[in-house]
Order: sequence, then structure tokens, then C-alpha cells
Amino acid sequence: MVGDATHTLRTSVSSYWRRIADDELDELIAGLPAIALEGPKAVGKTATAMRRAATIHRLDDEAERSIAQADTSRLLEGEPPVLIDEWQRVPESFDRVRRAVDDGARAGSFLLTGSASPTEPPTHSGAGRIVQVRLRPMTLAERDIGAPTVSLGKLLHGERGPVTGATDVNLERYVHEILASGFPGLRGLPDRLARAQLDGYIDRIIDRDFDELGRQVRRPGTLRRWMQAYAAATATTTSYEKIRDAATSGIGEKPARATTQPYRDILERLWILDPVPAWLPTRNRLARLSAPPKHHLADPALAARLLGADASTLLHPQPDGPRITREGTLLGALFESLVTLSVRVYAQAAEARTSHLRTWSGNREVDLIVERGQRIVAIEVKLGQTPEDRDVRHLLWLRNELGDEVADAIIVTTGQAAYRRPDGIAVVPAALLGP
Repeated sequence: MVGDATHTLRTSVSSYWRRIADDELDELIAGLPAIALEGPKAVGKTATAMRRAATIHRLDDEAERSIAQADTSRLLEGEPPVLIDEWQRVPESFDRVRRAVDDGARAGSFLLTGSASPTEPPTHSGAGRIVQVRLRPMTLAERDIGAPTVSLGKLLHGERGPVTGATDVNLERYVHEILASGFPGLRGLPDRLARAQLDGYIDRIIDRDFDELGRQVRRPGTLRRWMQAYAAATATTTSYEKIRDAATSGIGEKPARATTQPYRDILERLWILDPVPAWLPTRNRLARLSAPPKHHLADPALAARLLGADASTLLHPQPDGPRITREGTLLGALFESLVTLSVRVYAQAAEARTSHLRTWSGNREVDLIVERGQRIVAIEVKLGQTPEDRDVRHLLWLRNELGDEVADAIIVTTGQAAYRRPDGIAVVPAALLGP
């Protein structure tokens, strides 16, 4: 119906990759009136929501958005579940749904999807009314590269059974997965087409997304260099000043924080930056922990593309780009980012939180801490097949410090067999770890 802001979905969505978050969403929609799917563009929010929606309002369509802005009450109309796609383009829509929930909307009434936090946020956060579900790019377990044999959820519940399984996924395949991206629409594309799509994605952020969020980019090259420096800082806790210095290498006068702070703010609103917060427990005897987050982009493929990295430059010499001090290689950092992406999705499915541990002195670090209730699973990421004793020393230290609070400790590798070491540390190839 021309000019009508509402239309009903009658056909199924084809070529859909089922996600781990689908199970979470199915459970929530059965008992809650409103759910908001959040995440970066192209992560699959709309396709996931459309599989459940009966009525769709597309607010990225100018005609539909104009009608919605004239009368936001129309967004509540239609057969439920009602999907409001790209709700941030009409922030009042969030408040409309919140009030409908307050007025007694039934379970499964509303789905909202958003690719950015709005320039003008809703008058109310929606806490307690609209449950937010984060959708990230596809994990290794979702990419059909093999069946996981070790469940993070079971480890969190203290099920310390045998750690077994084998995979033929090797280092070259992990490099391919880093570069191929976890955005569903890029899966299966030839390498050159995937690179072109990623370039276009980055260009859109710089050329359009910032402007749509109210920030005009007067010097696109400066923003791009800042994004490259952030990409180079992947899997580190590098300070803002060092990222700025790397982005402005060769420039005499460094830009003030007020100039570059909006870059980070808007990239966070676009869900492009996905930092892992520091673990700061209060209930135990650990002290002197460092608070900076560990830097990650939404998808390691974006970081690789920003740095001009391909399979050859990752497996052999490092690519040119901003220099950030790190332990190990860029490939090691991107592999950790790929594992981190997967672990965060698995942890979300288990209703757990993901963080990292680092002492102020830097002498103790654990790449990932997955916490649910009084239990944690500590995870180290190792670019290599067989970990040595020195690779697990921080896991052993943490287990000695916290005792039974550590449900398990694992080291994720690029090897081909899962097993448990004599010291109790589980060795798990990345492809064998799942939810």
C-alpha cells in the first residue's frame, strides 16, 4: 500500500544463518512485551527480528519515517509482534513502546532494532520495560567450520568432565576467518568482494554515519587514521594518548582530546568499538587491579582491513600502519579478538559477563574472565598449537588465589586437539569452544 508506514510480513526470510542469540530471543519474546536488538550495521538484527515479526515499520525508509514522525502512535499498530526497525531514527518511538509496556502490553508485542544510539536519546532509558539484547558478528561456532566439543556454559556450571575433541581447522583457516568477517552478508563472498564490502562499510562510517549522528567530519583522513590506530591497538589496554600519538605520527601539533573524543564517542554509539571492560571484583582478596578496558573493534575483519592486512602480511611480515606497542604479533592480537568475539556471545547465552584482568604493574594478566554469580572461567588465548608452562602461569596464579571461585581455566589455541593438562588447565582449540 503506497504511503502506508505499516506492512505485514507474509514470506519467510531466506538464506538465514541461525544465531546463538536466536535461542535467547525466542525465550525472552515468549515472556516479555518488548525487546530491543542492538549491534552494528549489517550484523543481522533486522533479519533476526523479521523472522518473528508480523508487522514491520522501517524507519530507515524516508516515507515511512516521515509518517511516523507525524504520528508516532501509528508505530504501535498492527498484528504483533510489531517490529520497529532502526528505531533510533525516531527516538520518540522508544518512549511510545515503553509507555505501551507500562499500559500492559502482552508478551511478544514489540521488537526494536537499532544500529546506533540516537543523537537525542529517549526521555526514559526503558530499564525494566524494554530488555536489550546485543547481537554481535558471527562466532566461530556459527560459521560451520566444525562442531564444538567444549561448552563454556557447562564449564561455568562447574561441569569439569573430560575435555576432548579434534578439529582440522589450522592456522591458515583461522587467518581466513579473521579476514572473512562475521557479518552474515559477507559470508561466502570471494575474498576480493569481501574486501570491497569491508572498504565500503568503513567509508560509510566516515562519510555518512558520523554526519547522520550530528557530527560533521571536516577531515576524513584524520578520522581514518584514528580508526587505524585504534585497530592497531586491538587486544591491548593502550592509553588514549598513545592511540592519539600513533594516529598523528609525523604531525607536529597533536590534536586536543576535545577534537578526537567525539570520534570515540560516535564509534561507540555505532557499536563499532567493542571494548572489553576490566574485571574489578570486590568480594575477594585480589588487589591492585588495573581498570582500563581492552580495545577491540566489533569485528576483527574491520581492524585487519583498516590496517591493510591480508593473509600474506599476517602470516609473514606485519603490514604498514600505526605502531602500537604490544606483546606478540598483529596476527596474535587479531586471533585474540576473534576468540573474544566468540566468547562474548557464548557468555551472553549463559547469562554471564565478560571482562579481562590485568594488574597495575602488568605482571599478571588474564585475557578473558567470564563470570556468572560466584563462578568464573578464566581464559587465555595463545596463537600456537601446544601451550608451554609459561603460557598458563597466570591461569595457575589466579586459580591459586581464588580457589573454588575458578570453575575452570582454559587456554584457547590454534591446535587441533582438546585435552586437559596434568596441572588441570584445559587446552581447547578455538574451533572446538562453543556455547
